[in-house]
Amino acid sequence: MREEYVYGRNPVIEVLNSGKVDKLYIQNQNDSGSIRKIFAIASDKKVLISKVNKSKLDSLSNNGNHQGVVALVSGYEYVELEDLYGENILILDKIEDPHNFGAIARSAEALDFKGIVIPKHNSSYVNSIVYKTSAGAIDNIKVHIATNLTNAIEKLKENSYWVYGADMQGQSIYDTKIDGRFAIVLGNEGKGVSKNIIKHCDAMISIPMLGNINSLNVSCAASIIMAEIQRKNEAAKV
Repeated sequence: MREEYVYGRNPVIEVLNSGKVDKLYIQNQNDSGSIRKIFAIASDKKVLISKVNKSKLDSLSNNGNHQGVVALVSGYEYVELEDLYGENILILDKIEDPHNFGAIARSAEALDFKGIVIPKHNSSYVNSIVYKTSAGAIDNIKVHIATNLTNAIEKLKENSYWVYGADMQGQSIYDTKIDGRFAIVLGNEGKGVSKNIIKHCDAMISIPMLGNINSLNVSCAASIIMAEIQRKNEAAKV
């Protein structure tokens, strides 16, 4: 496990509630608003609290928007692929920007995608930026690091998963029925889903584009796809 620094008031509250905080750093003479709530939660959970100056928090957060509080947390605990079975799954194919990873995780948690698979190489891992961008939602998601992404996809298929890749050339998500056990592959910010991964997908899906811009940020695309799947599955229950 690696230690990480989580910063920003809402992410710190989330990670405090998870019980993973080892130490809390709060800016001197800052006890207004939600800082009082953070202090109370930390005190209740007997977390060590250190009052420090702003420059210390700037250093711990790499000059991020820490809002006067930084938490030192136990490193994120990754899981085995088998631990994801039964969950709706996202497969992130070489998504390297932790801001995108965090934004995807935040939407995934809200839209009932509780499993994420990432490759061992050329990928963002869970770090303080992911915590911050996900507003702590990453703590409610199981993440597996796959040594070989194609092998992981084949194992999912062996366990009754249908795997759909997101690509501009795919069938419209609005015309595609996705239910049962399924996983959605989202590609790299610049190159999309790699050709080798496409070969292992059962089908490719796309979001129809009606404007002059023919592509979306991967985290935006992920949210649209997940929301549409949830909408269809909820409608099917009626």
